[in-house]
Amino acid sequence: MELETRLRTFLGRTPRIHATVYISRHAVVQGDVRLAAGCSVWPMAVLRGDINYIEVGEGTNIQDACVLHLADEHPTIVGAYTTVGHRAILHACTVGDECLIGMGATILDGAQIGNNCIIGAHTLVTRDTVIPPGSLVTGTPGRVVRQLSEQEQLDLRGWAEKYIVVARAHRDKEFARHGLGDFYVPNQVRSPMSKRQQQQAQQQQ
Repeated sequence: MELETRLRTFLGRTPRIHATVYISRHAVVQGDVRLAAGCSVWPMAVLRGDINYIEVGEGTNIQDACVLHLADEHPTIVGAYTTVGHRAILHACTVGDECLIGMGATILDGAQIGNNCIIGAHTLVTRDTVIPPGSLVTGTPGRVVRQLSEQEQLDLRGWAEKYIVVARAHRDKEFARHGLGDFYVPNQVRSPMSKRQQQQAQQQQ
């Protein structure tokens, strides 16, 4: 597909955002971006689905100043209950369920991170690298230094669940201040919830 066709196809799409998602008013979500229930996107994060798509699984948090982008041949996919730490860059890669991507980490095109992994702060995962499930990865370039214990893997979901609680508090604050329902969507996709949507969101929480 030629670049101009890709831009028309993906950038022309409206992000698909579940009613329970929280998006900071200072984040940017553009193009073909799909956010599942309970996700949160924090200040200065950029999710740009302009030449392919971005998919973020249930309960995942994309923290402050993260960048999620993609490539012609690779979308960016992040699994459920994963924490993407401040200033991390995910580019045209796949991250599994219940992972922790450390602050300032970079994951490049074609890389695949298995479920229940920790990618250490400032780690660089190079192109097409495959990380097995349950791995701790550090360094530049990133290398598997050991397998996570069973308890360490169980703890990963807890970090994401904590952020769901924090996001709910932010949604409530935005609702009280702006009357925009249980979530706030940036300018590109701003759409206040109807009463019916608010009721559905409350039932799902």
